[in-house]
Amino acid sequence: MVTRRNVLMLIGGGTVLAAGSAGGFVLSNGPSTEARRPWREAGRYDDFRKRALSYALLAPNPHNLQPWKVELVGDDALTFYPDPDRKLPATDPFDRQITIGCGAFLELLRLAAAEEGYGTELDLFPEGSNMSSLASAPIAHVRFLPGQADPDPLFTQVLKRRSNKEVYAPKDVEPDKLAALVQTGTVYGQKIEVTGNTPLAAKLRELTWQAHKLEVTTDYTNQESVDLMRIGAREVRENPDGIELEGPMIAAGKLVGMVNRESLADPTSAGFKQGLAMYEGMAMSARAFLWLTNDDTSRRDQIDAGRAYVRLNLKATELGLGIHPWSQSLQEYPEMTPLYEEVHDLIGEGKRLQMLVRVGYGPDVIATPRRGLNAHLV
Repeated sequence: MVTRRNVLMLIGGGTVLAAGSAGGFVLSNGPSTEARRPWREAGRYDDFRKRALSYALLAPNPHNLQPWKVELVGDDALTFYPDPDRKLPATDPFDRQITIGCGAFLELLRLAAAEEGYGTELDLFPEGSNMSSLASAPIAHVRFLPGQADPDPLFTQVLKRRSNKEVYAPKDVEPDKLAALVQTGTVYGQKIEVTGNTPLAAKLRELTWQAHKLEVTTDYTNQESVDLMRIGAREVRENPDGIELEGPMIAAGKLVGMVNRESLADPTSAGFKQGLAMYEGMAMSARAFLWLTNDDTSRRDQIDAGRAYVRLNLKATELGLGIHPWSQSLQEYPEMTPLYEEVHDLIGEGKRLQMLVRVGYGPDVIATPRRGLNAHLV
Protein backbone atom coordinates (compact mmCIF):
# COMPACT_ATOMS: atom_id res chain seq x y z
CA MET A 1 0.00 0.00 0.00
CA VAL A 2 1.02 3.65 -0.32
CA THR A 3 1.83 4.54 3.26
CA ARG A 4 2.31 8.01 4.69
CA ARG A 5 6.05 7.26 4.91
CA ASN A 6 6.19 6.25 1.25
CA VAL A 7 4.20 9.31 0.29
CA LEU A 8 6.64 11.54 2.14
CA MET A 9 9.50 9.81 0.32
CA LEU A 10 7.77 10.69 -2.94
CA ILE A 11 7.40 14.29 -1.86
CA GLY A 12 11.08 14.43 -1.04
CA GLY A 13 11.98 13.25 -4.52
CA GLY A 14 12.70 9.62 -3.74
CA THR A 15 11.42 6.68 -5.77
CA VAL A 16 9.71 3.89 -3.89
CA LEU A 17 10.60 0.60 -5.55
CA ALA A 18 9.88 -1.92 -2.81
CA ALA A 19 6.11 -1.58 -2.77
CA GLY A 20 4.41 -2.60 -6.01
CA SER A 21 1.37 -0.52 -5.23
CA ALA A 22 3.58 2.51 -4.79
CA GLY A 23 4.86 1.94 -8.31
CA GLY A 24 1.25 1.85 -9.46
CA PHE A 25 0.69 5.12 -7.63
CA VAL A 26 3.52 6.71 -9.58
CA LEU A 27 2.26 5.39 -12.92
CA SER A 28 -1.33 6.44 -12.29
CA ASN A 29 -0.43 9.96 -11.22
CA GLY A 30 1.70 11.09 -14.13
CA PRO A 31 0.94 14.22 -16.16
CA SER A 32 -2.33 14.20 -18.08
CA THR A 33 -1.92 13.15 -21.70
CA GLU A 34 -5.48 14.25 -22.51
CA ALA A 35 -4.67 17.84 -21.50
CA ARG A 36 -1.90 17.85 -24.09
CA ARG A 37 -3.94 16.46 -26.96
CA PRO A 38 -3.85 19.80 -28.90
CA TRP A 39 -0.09 19.38 -29.35
CA ARG A 40 -0.75 16.07 -31.11
CA GLU A 41 -3.67 17.38 -33.16
CA ALA A 42 -1.94 20.51 -34.49
CA GLY A 43 -2.29 20.76 -38.27
CA ARG A 44 -5.01 18.09 -38.57
CA TYR A 45 -7.91 20.19 -39.84
CA ASP A 46 -9.51 20.58 -43.26
CA ASP A 47 -9.70 24.40 -43.22
CA PHE A 48 -6.23 25.92 -43.69
CA ARG A 49 -7.10 28.67 -41.18
CA LYS A 50 -7.90 26.08 -38.54
CA ARG A 51 -4.64 24.33 -39.29
CA ALA A 52 -2.77 27.60 -38.70
CA LEU A 53 -4.80 28.35 -35.56
CA SER A 54 -4.10 24.90 -34.14
CA TYR A 55 -0.41 25.84 -34.06
CA ALA A 56 -1.03 29.41 -32.88
CA LEU A 57 -2.83 28.25 -29.73
CA LEU A 58 0.41 26.58 -28.63
CA ALA A 59 1.95 30.03 -28.06
CA PRO A 60 3.50 30.98 -24.70
CA ASN A 61 1.28 33.24 -22.61
CA PRO A 62 1.12 34.50 -19.01
CA HIS A 63 -0.01 31.89 -16.47
CA ASN A 64 -1.12 29.75 -19.42
CA LEU A 65 -4.44 31.60 -19.50
CA GLN A 66 -4.70 31.19 -23.30
CA PRO A 67 -6.68 34.47 -23.57
CA TRP A 68 -7.61 34.12 -27.23
CA LYS A 69 -10.89 34.12 -29.15
CA VAL A 70 -11.20 33.83 -32.93
CA GLU A 71 -14.02 34.35 -35.40
CA LEU A 72 -13.60 32.86 -38.88
CA VAL A 73 -14.68 35.38 -41.53
CA GLY A 74 -15.61 34.33 -45.06
CA ASP A 75 -13.23 31.91 -46.73
CA ASP A 76 -9.92 33.69 -46.27
CA ALA A 77 -9.94 35.77 -43.08
CA LEU A 78 -10.46 35.79 -39.34
CA THR A 79 -10.87 38.28 -36.49
CA PHE A 80 -8.78 37.82 -33.36
CA TYR A 81 -10.07 39.00 -29.97
CA PRO A 82 -8.80 38.94 -26.38
CA ASP A 83 -10.86 36.87 -23.97
CA PRO A 84 -12.11 39.35 -21.33
CA ASP A 85 -12.56 36.54 -18.79
CA ARG A 86 -8.89 35.53 -18.94
CA LYS A 87 -6.88 38.37 -17.44
CA LEU A 88 -4.58 38.93 -14.47
CA PRO A 89 -5.92 42.06 -12.76
CA ALA A 90 -3.63 41.78 -9.73
CA THR A 91 -0.25 41.26 -11.41
CA ASP A 92 -1.05 42.61 -14.88
CA PRO A 93 -3.40 45.52 -14.14
CA PHE A 94 -2.94 47.19 -17.55
CA ASP A 95 -3.09 43.93 -19.56
CA ARG A 96 0.42 44.45 -20.90
CA GLN A 97 1.50 40.85 -20.41
CA ILE A 98 -1.77 39.53 -21.81
CA THR A 99 -1.16 41.63 -24.93
CA ILE A 100 2.36 40.21 -25.27
CA GLY A 101 0.83 36.71 -25.20
CA CYS A 102 -1.54 37.76 -27.98
CA GLY A 103 1.46 38.87 -30.01
CA ALA A 104 3.05 35.43 -29.60
CA PHE A 105 -0.21 33.86 -30.85
CA LEU A 106 -0.21 36.06 -33.97
CA GLU A 107 3.41 35.23 -34.78
CA LEU A 108 2.81 31.48 -34.59
CA LEU A 109 -0.29 31.99 -36.75
CA ARG A 110 1.90 33.75 -39.32
CA LEU A 111 4.54 31.01 -39.25
CA ALA A 112 1.97 28.23 -39.62
CA ALA A 113 0.25 30.00 -42.53
CA ALA A 114 3.60 30.64 -44.25
CA GLU A 115 4.37 26.92 -44.03
CA GLU A 116 1.52 26.42 -46.55
CA GLY A 117 2.47 29.46 -48.64
CA TYR A 118 -0.09 31.87 -47.17
CA GLY A 119 0.91 35.41 -46.36
CA THR A 120 -0.92 37.11 -43.46
CA GLU A 121 -2.13 40.67 -43.72
CA LEU A 122 -2.63 42.05 -40.21
CA ASP A 123 -4.84 45.02 -39.42
CA LEU A 124 -4.01 45.57 -35.75
CA PHE A 125 -6.55 47.15 -33.38
CA PRO A 126 -8.94 48.15 -36.18
CA GLU A 127 -11.36 49.69 -33.66
CA GLY A 128 -8.64 51.41 -31.64
CA SER A 129 -7.06 50.65 -28.26
CA ASN A 130 -5.91 52.29 -25.07
CA MET A 131 -3.03 51.56 -22.72
CA SER A 132 -5.03 51.33 -19.50
CA SER A 133 -7.02 48.23 -20.41
CA LEU A 134 -7.27 45.69 -23.19
CA ALA A 135 -10.98 45.84 -24.00
CA SER A 136 -12.98 43.17 -25.82
CA ALA A 137 -12.57 44.96 -29.16
CA PRO A 138 -10.65 43.11 -31.89
CA ILE A 139 -6.89 42.88 -31.63
CA ALA A 140 -6.51 42.10 -35.31
CA HIS A 141 -8.26 41.33 -38.55
CA VAL A 142 -6.19 38.76 -40.40
CA ARG A 143 -6.48 38.11 -44.13
CA PHE A 144 -4.69 35.15 -45.68
CA LEU A 145 -3.00 35.63 -49.04
CA PRO A 146 -2.26 32.42 -50.99
CA GLY A 147 1.14 32.17 -52.62
CA GLN A 148 2.50 35.20 -50.75
CA ALA A 149 4.88 33.63 -48.22
CA ASP A 150 7.75 31.17 -47.96
CA PRO A 151 8.20 28.75 -45.05
CA ASP A 152 10.22 30.02 -42.10
CA PRO A 153 12.81 27.54 -40.72
CA LEU A 154 11.70 28.40 -37.17
CA PHE A 155 8.36 26.70 -37.79
CA THR A 156 10.03 23.29 -37.43
CA GLN A 157 10.50 24.06 -33.72
CA VAL A 158 6.87 24.93 -32.88
CA LEU A 159 5.88 21.51 -31.54
CA LYS A 160 9.16 21.22 -29.58
CA ARG A 161 8.98 24.70 -28.03
CA ARG A 162 8.75 24.88 -24.25
CA SER A 163 9.08 27.34 -21.39
CA ASN A 164 11.68 25.49 -19.36
CA LYS A 165 10.80 26.14 -15.71
CA GLU A 166 13.44 23.90 -14.20
CA VAL A 167 16.82 24.26 -12.53
CA TYR A 168 19.46 24.80 -15.22
CA ALA A 169 22.77 22.97 -15.44
CA PRO A 170 25.96 24.69 -14.19
CA LYS A 171 27.11 25.30 -17.75
CA ASP A 172 27.63 28.70 -19.34
CA VAL A 173 25.80 29.56 -22.55
CA GLU A 174 28.18 30.00 -25.45
CA PRO A 175 28.52 33.58 -26.78
CA ASP A 176 27.66 32.52 -30.33
CA LYS A 177 24.35 31.07 -29.14
CA LEU A 178 23.51 34.25 -27.25
CA ALA A 179 24.35 36.23 -30.38
CA ALA A 180 22.03 34.02 -32.42
CA LEU A 181 19.19 34.75 -29.99
CA VAL A 182 19.83 38.48 -30.32
CA GLN A 183 19.82 38.26 -34.10
CA THR A 184 16.61 36.24 -34.17
CA GLY A 185 14.75 38.53 -31.77
CA THR A 186 15.81 41.83 -33.31
CA VAL A 187 12.62 42.15 -35.34
CA TYR A 188 9.44 44.21 -35.21
CA GLY A 189 11.26 47.17 -33.69
CA GLN A 190 12.51 45.34 -30.59
CA LYS A 191 15.89 45.85 -28.96
CA ILE A 192 17.35 42.63 -27.58
CA GLU A 193 20.25 42.50 -25.17
CA VAL A 194 21.92 39.62 -23.36
CA THR A 195 24.44 38.90 -20.68
CA GLY A 196 26.27 35.67 -20.05
CA ASN A 197 27.44 34.55 -16.62
CA THR A 198 28.76 37.98 -15.59
CA PRO A 199 28.44 40.22 -12.52
CA LEU A 200 25.37 41.71 -14.23
CA ALA A 201 23.82 38.24 -14.41
CA ALA A 202 24.49 37.82 -10.68
CA LYS A 203 22.57 41.04 -10.00
CA LEU A 204 19.72 39.89 -12.22
CA ARG A 205 19.58 36.51 -10.50
CA GLU A 206 19.15 38.20 -7.14
CA LEU A 207 16.72 40.80 -8.46
CA THR A 208 14.48 38.26 -10.21
CA TRP A 209 14.47 36.09 -7.09
CA GLN A 210 13.52 39.04 -4.87
CA ALA A 211 10.71 39.96 -7.29
CA HIS A 212 9.37 36.41 -7.29
CA LYS A 213 9.51 36.27 -3.49
CA LEU A 214 7.70 39.60 -3.23
CA GLU A 215 4.91 38.44 -5.52
CA VAL A 216 4.26 35.19 -3.68
CA THR A 217 4.41 36.80 -0.22
CA THR A 218 1.98 39.57 -1.19
CA ASP A 219 -1.45 38.18 -0.36
CA TYR A 220 -3.53 39.32 -3.32
CA THR A 221 -0.92 38.70 -6.01
CA ASN A 222 -0.13 35.22 -4.70
CA GLN A 223 -3.82 34.42 -4.43
CA GLU A 224 -4.25 35.25 -8.11
CA SER A 225 -1.77 32.49 -8.94
CA VAL A 226 -3.19 30.04 -6.40
CA ASP A 227 -6.66 30.45 -7.89
CA LEU A 228 -5.24 29.43 -11.27
CA MET A 229 -3.45 26.32 -10.03
CA ARG A 230 -4.62 22.94 -11.30
CA ILE A 231 -3.48 20.43 -8.70
CA GLY A 232 -3.18 16.85 -9.90
CA ALA A 233 -3.81 15.18 -13.25
CA ARG A 234 -7.59 15.18 -12.87
CA GLU A 235 -7.80 18.95 -12.36
CA VAL A 236 -5.40 19.52 -15.23
CA ARG A 237 -7.45 17.28 -17.50
CA GLU A 238 -10.69 19.05 -16.57
CA ASN A 239 -9.15 22.54 -16.86
CA PRO A 240 -6.19 22.40 -19.28
CA ASP A 241 -5.04 25.94 -18.59
CA GLY A 242 -3.55 27.90 -15.70
CA ILE A 243 -0.62 26.68 -13.61
CA GLU A 244 -0.40 22.89 -13.77
CA LEU A 245 0.92 21.02 -10.73
CA GLU A 246 1.18 17.37 -11.71
CA GLY A 247 3.12 14.20 -11.16
CA PRO A 248 3.47 11.63 -8.37
CA MET A 249 5.11 14.02 -5.90
CA ILE A 250 2.24 16.50 -6.29
CA ALA A 251 -0.31 13.69 -5.96
CA ALA A 252 1.46 12.43 -2.84
CA GLY A 253 1.58 15.91 -1.35
CA LYS A 254 -2.11 16.34 -2.09
CA LEU A 255 -2.85 12.99 -0.44
CA VAL A 256 -1.26 13.99 2.88
CA GLY A 257 -2.58 17.56 2.80
CA MET A 258 0.72 19.29 2.03
CA VAL A 259 -0.24 20.46 -1.46
CA ASN A 260 -3.58 22.21 -1.71
CA ARG A 261 -4.77 25.75 -2.33
CA GLU A 262 -4.93 26.58 1.35
CA SER A 263 -1.33 25.56 2.03
CA LEU A 264 -0.02 27.22 -1.14
CA ALA A 265 -1.67 30.48 -0.06
CA ASP A 266 -0.17 30.25 3.45
CA PRO A 267 3.46 31.48 3.71
CA THR A 268 3.90 29.54 6.97
CA SER A 269 2.98 26.15 5.49
CA ALA A 270 5.47 23.44 4.57
CA GLY A 271 4.13 23.28 1.01
CA PHE A 272 4.59 27.00 0.52
CA LYS A 273 8.14 26.94 1.89
CA GLN A 274 9.05 23.96 -0.28
CA GLY A 275 7.75 25.77 -3.36
CA LEU A 276 9.66 28.91 -2.44
CA ALA A 277 12.91 26.98 -2.07
CA MET A 278 12.32 25.31 -5.43
CA TYR A 279 11.93 28.67 -7.16
CA GLU A 280 15.01 30.07 -5.49
CA GLY A 281 16.99 27.19 -6.93
CA MET A 282 15.56 27.93 -10.36
CA ALA A 283 16.42 31.62 -10.13
CA MET A 284 19.97 31.06 -8.97
CA SER A 285 20.65 28.49 -11.70
CA ALA A 286 20.30 31.04 -14.52
CA ARG A 287 23.53 31.17 -16.55
CA ALA A 288 22.45 34.01 -18.83
CA PHE A 289 19.67 36.55 -19.24
CA LEU A 290 18.15 38.30 -22.20
CA TRP A 291 15.69 41.18 -22.26
CA LEU A 292 13.45 42.94 -24.75
CA THR A 293 12.85 46.69 -24.73
CA ASN A 294 10.87 49.13 -26.83
CA ASP A 295 9.21 52.54 -26.53
CA ASP A 296 5.86 51.09 -25.32
CA THR A 297 3.92 53.95 -26.84
CA SER A 298 1.06 51.76 -28.05
CA ARG A 299 -0.47 48.31 -27.80
CA ARG A 300 1.28 47.52 -31.07
CA ASP A 301 4.63 47.71 -29.23
CA GLN A 302 3.41 45.03 -26.82
CA ILE A 303 2.09 42.84 -29.64
CA ASP A 304 5.45 43.17 -31.39
CA ALA A 305 7.30 42.22 -28.19
CA GLY A 306 5.30 39.00 -28.07
CA ARG A 307 6.03 38.27 -31.72
CA ALA A 308 9.74 38.79 -31.19
CA TYR A 309 9.79 36.76 -27.97
CA VAL A 310 8.23 33.63 -29.46
CA ARG A 311 10.82 33.74 -32.23
CA LEU A 312 13.51 33.83 -29.56
CA ASN A 313 11.87 30.88 -27.86
CA LEU A 314 11.85 28.90 -31.10
CA LYS A 315 15.49 29.75 -31.79
CA ALA A 316 16.46 28.70 -28.26
CA THR A 317 14.72 25.39 -28.90
CA GLU A 318 16.73 24.93 -32.09
CA LEU A 319 19.95 25.67 -30.18
CA GLY A 320 19.16 23.22 -27.39
CA LEU A 321 18.72 25.96 -24.78
CA GLY A 322 16.19 26.33 -22.00
CA ILE A 323 14.40 29.66 -21.85
CA HIS A 324 12.03 30.92 -19.16
CA PRO A 325 10.37 34.36 -18.85
CA TRP A 326 10.88 35.67 -15.34
CA SER A 327 9.33 39.10 -15.50
CA GLN A 328 7.81 39.70 -12.06
CA SER A 329 10.06 42.75 -11.60
CA LEU A 330 8.48 44.30 -14.71
CA GLN A 331 4.94 44.18 -13.35
CA GLU A 332 3.04 47.35 -12.53
CA TYR A 333 1.26 46.78 -9.23
CA PRO A 334 2.21 49.10 -6.33
CA GLU A 335 4.21 46.70 -4.15
CA MET A 336 6.55 45.93 -7.06
CA THR A 337 7.44 49.57 -7.73
CA PRO A 338 10.87 49.61 -6.02
CA LEU A 339 12.09 46.52 -7.91
CA TYR A 340 10.47 47.74 -11.13
CA GLU A 341 12.49 50.95 -10.86
CA GLU A 342 15.64 49.07 -9.91
CA VAL A 343 15.57 46.75 -12.91
CA HIS A 344 14.79 49.60 -15.30
CA ASP A 345 17.68 51.62 -13.85
CA LEU A 346 19.94 48.61 -14.23
CA ILE A 347 19.19 47.52 -17.82
CA GLY A 348 16.31 49.61 -19.19
CA GLU A 349 18.39 52.38 -20.80
CA GLY A 350 15.39 54.69 -20.80
CA LYS A 351 13.14 52.20 -22.62
CA ARG A 352 10.33 49.97 -21.39
CA LEU A 353 11.42 46.47 -20.45
CA GLN A 354 8.82 44.14 -21.92
CA MET A 355 10.41 40.77 -21.16
CA LEU A 356 13.19 39.54 -18.87
CA VAL A 357 14.18 35.95 -19.55
CA ARG A 358 16.59 33.49 -17.97
CA VAL A 359 18.56 31.25 -20.32
CA GLY A 360 20.53 28.07 -19.75
CA TYR A 361 20.75 24.34 -20.29
CA GLY A 362 17.78 22.62 -18.74
CA PRO A 363 16.36 19.09 -18.66
CA ASP A 364 13.78 17.95 -21.17
CA VAL A 365 10.28 19.03 -20.16
CA ILE A 366 6.85 18.11 -21.44
CA ALA A 367 4.44 20.47 -23.14
CA THR A 368 2.01 22.56 -21.11
CA PRO A 369 -1.72 21.81 -21.33
CA ARG A 370 -3.91 23.49 -23.94
CA ARG A 371 -7.69 23.88 -24.25
CA GLY A 372 -7.91 22.95 -27.92
CA LEU A 373 -9.12 24.82 -30.97
CA ASN A 374 -12.87 24.65 -30.39
CA ALA A 375 -12.49 26.43 -27.05
CA HIS A 376 -11.20 29.51 -28.90
CA LEU A 377 -13.66 29.68 -31.81
CA VAL A 378 -16.66 32.00 -31.57
